Amino acid sequence: MFLSTFDLFKVGIGPSSSHTVGPMIAAKRFLDNLNSAGKLQEIVSLQVSLYGSLALTGKGHATDRALLLGLSGHDPATIDPEIIDGCLDAIRGEKQVKLLGRCRVAFDETRDIHFRMDELLPHHSNGMEFTAFDKAGEQLAREAFYSVGGGFVVSEQELGSNYPAPVQGPVPYPFDHASDLLATCRDNKLRISDLMLANEMTLQPKKKVLAGLDHLYGVMEACIDRGCAQEGILPGGLKVERRAKRLYGDLQKGMEKQLRDPAIIMDWINLWALAVNEENAAGGRVVTAPTNGAAGILPAVLRYFDRFYNQKGREGIHCFLLTAAAIGSLYKKNASISGAEVGCQGEVGVACSMAAGGLAAALGGSNEQVENAAEIGMEHNLGLTCDPVGGLVQVPCIERNAMGAIKAVDAARLALRGDGRHMVSLDRVIETMRQTGRDMQEKYKETSKGGLAVNMVEC
Repeated sequence: MFLSTFDLFKVGIGPSSSHTVGPMIAAKRFLDNLNSAGKLQEIVSLQVSLYGSLALTGKGHATDRALLLGLSGHDPATIDPEIIDGCLDAIRGEKQVKLLGRCRVAFDETRDIHFRMDELLPHHSNGMEFTAFDKAGEQLAREAFYSVGGGFVVSEQELGSNYPAPVQGPVPYPFDHASDLLATCRDNKLRISDLMLANEMTLQPKKKVLAGLDHLYGVMEACIDRGCAQEGILPGGLKVERRAKRLYGDLQKGMEKQLRDPAIIMDWINLWALAVNEENAAGGRVVTAPTNGAAGILPAVLRYFDRFYNQKGREGIHCFLLTAAAIGSLYKKNASISGAEVGCQGEVGVACSMAAGGLAAALGGSNEQVENAAEIGMEHNLGLTCDPVGGLVQVPCIERNAMGAIKAVDAARLALRGDGRHMVSLDRVIETMRQTGRDMQEKYKETSKGGLAVNMVEC
């Protein structure tokens, strides 16, 4: 089973890949299915039920907004964030939604979206159910979906089959575990990034693969730059003030003094990560890497590499992203990248691991050093809980990205000082993460019922 780089890295909008991007995709997919069956015009009313973590933190994660946008036919990868508020105001003011932009039906979210906080669907905490009715009030269609992290959405039927299914025929270099990956690279004298590129080329020509990587990099860079230019209070009621613009100004003013501070680069990495996650919290355009909640780590570490070390131009960027994707696919296949399933170790922890491996590869590390860097990146995030205050992707999420980026750089540097030999393998740490997530109490899995979410007094 091969997971593409473009499955793991998706362009979307904030604040959450599982609670915003996923529900938007699911809502549109439900209607697309009905449209394909020739039944879209028969819909007179709709009901949406949210379960588990989607219900508990859906308001703070903009799940209700995402559903309205998805039902309207918008896609998270292409929607202009600037039109979102106007679109939502129209739907809420008219109490109507134009399904897929084609036919209007009555829709009042206070009546038609149900937050079932004490109920779960059987397969995952992020469950949702869509029901459509005809003019006689009879059920026209009902479908359940699960948002399983990183913008991945699966239906009830798909979870009953061999999910996730391969996205194409056989690839030249299949791998399911880090041990497979290393052995295949060794046998074929390949870098991890070369192996991923060869596999990607079974889906589309090399030119399109590289153009896709360049697009992802461009979105990441634009997100950092926009985050560094914005100021004000983030939405949601916690009154969290953006810090990136002020920090950026301080760093630019103190350039000469920075020459005397050997640790100043940490401030720049912190800035870049904060900028992305403030944009995410504001509903801006980000790249799920592998999730929105952890979207700042890879862009910050990638900019660090590009600004200070990159001597190969786009080739260095491609190597970083392809290697990071290979590592991320191992977590997706063998554990989880969903905070609602395994806590924040599955989001910030996985992003840290991916960024550490990507950086080690881009800096010329061996495949064994890359695997070591990825292992270090996760090992020191094991047990990290997902406990967003107020159900918002702000506290502690924004700062966690800054810390995760710094950890990723340190993990890569530690690994590059060694020869690739180490005691704990990446496969073992991935399995440990999975087990830790399984044993973690539910209140620490994106429910806002434990941790900082209940121990910080809201002002």
